[in-house]
Amino acid sequence: MSFTSHAFLFYFLPGALVVYHLTPRRPPALRKTALLVLSYFFYAWLDPRLVLLLLATTVVNHRLVVWMARSSAERVRARWLAASLIINLGVLAFFKYAVFILEALDPLLQLSAFPGPRFEIALRAGISFFTFKIISYTIDVHRGEPPARSFLDLAVYIAFFPQLLSGPIQRFGTIDRKAERAASFAAQLESLPGAVPRLSFGAALFILGFAKKVLLADVLGKVADAAFSAAAPGTFDAWFGALAYSLQIYIDFSAYSEMAIGVGHLLGLECPRNFNAPCLATGFTDFWRRWHISLSSWFRDYLYVALGGNRKGAARSYLNLVIVFLLCGLWHGARWTFVAWGIYHGLFLLLERSRGRRTLYAVLPRAAQVAVTFLLVTVGWVFFRSETLTDAFLYIAAMFTPKEPAGGSLLLDSLLYTRTHLLVMASGLLLVFQPVQAADWAQKVTRARAVLLVFLFCISILTLFTQSFRSFLYFQF
Repeated sequence: MSFTSHAFLFYFLPGALVVYHLTPRRPPALRKTALLVLSYFFYAWLDPRLVLLLLATTVVNHRLVVWMARSSAERVRARWLAASLIINLGVLAFFKYAVFILEALDPLLQLSAFPGPRFEIALRAGISFFTFKIISYTIDVHRGEPPARSFLDLAVYIAFFPQLLSGPIQRFGTIDRKAERAASFAAQLESLPGAVPRLSFGAALFILGFAKKVLLADVLGKVADAAFSAAAPGTFDAWFGALAYSLQIYIDFSAYSEMAIGVGHLLGLECPRNFNAPCLATGFTDFWRRWHISLSSWFRDYLYVALGGNRKGAARSYLNLVIVFLLCGLWHGARWTFVAWGIYHGLFLLLERSRGRRTLYAVLPRAAQVAVTFLLVTVGWVFFRSETLTDAFLYIAAMFTPKEPAGGSLLLDSLLYTRTHLLVMASGLLLVFQPVQAADWAQKVTRARAVLLVFLFCISILTLFTQSFRSFLYFQF
């Protein structure tokens, strides 16, 4: 169920808020149960079988962590942790990468006497996100954090519906002050406070995210689709489409995060902030401090540090960076273009690390550094958007080889440069290059801001009825 679907906006969300807040706060298990049922219903809307996968994963990991917490022998605890990691990563690999692996082995399978069977596995929405939540929980308990007090607590944490499909990836007990800036989920479960003190903030943030998605991101998606599907776009067309996608993926994903955080506050639960003006980054290191903060901090704390971080010399640190971003690319999906995107970012980070976290263009004024970083990141998004590496390199070649579109230029112009598209592109650029974020703006809802929010919500609803449905981009991951 998408946050921008009619079912969610007009039925599920109002009903969930009524059910949740009418449920007594004491004992806490009542509200936890209500929240868990609502979350499972939300997930089952996509496919009821998904709930069975989610429930089975929760049961298995709960038992493994209980056994790990009960043991005082480090060797035994390590075995339970290893079992949990193998199971969770195995499930993730099966549902996301089985077809990719078979395609990579295709030449060998064709040469064998008995070629391997061909089968397709539907991508399980949200599996990347709730699997990483589970892994962070099991590793934290192994490191000494207290486990969940009950199966119900763990189940609510894993299935919490605002975060279920696309994050943010919130930790259960630990608090990363730099990355998350949110109270521990475990601590919040102790009382499940009401939402009245933060009701205006939650509603405002949800509406801002909703408006960004419907009014900007979905329109930018049409521009990007037209440019990337063109047989031979001209140089200007290719750049226009790449910029449209760069704006789309940020506005779309940040809109989802803001709506998720907003819904969390309407339920009285604080969720971590996931973006901090990434388009204002002055380099790739700065970019990853601002972009998808919950994921970048997860890879830092649970993979980069585990590999040795920067404690084993410069060469090992560089290798660790490349490994982390190779896997970061693969986390997004089983496609060589995601791998290339991860390596692309990893190489720029490696270059900056070798220069003391300074870019090659650090001597430029700050505004120029921001512009160069944004353009370099935009080139990287071409890999992310393309279906194949060949498509990506052909598109990048079109961006950097001055030429006019080969035939059909009038048709492409009519798809790209409409008055609406130009207005939305300009609005998107103004939005992403200003430092005040939606979460900052929504902190204080004055009467004038309330009127603006009502107007945005009404316009967004009317627009929603007139355009075809476009899911959030990160639902595919």
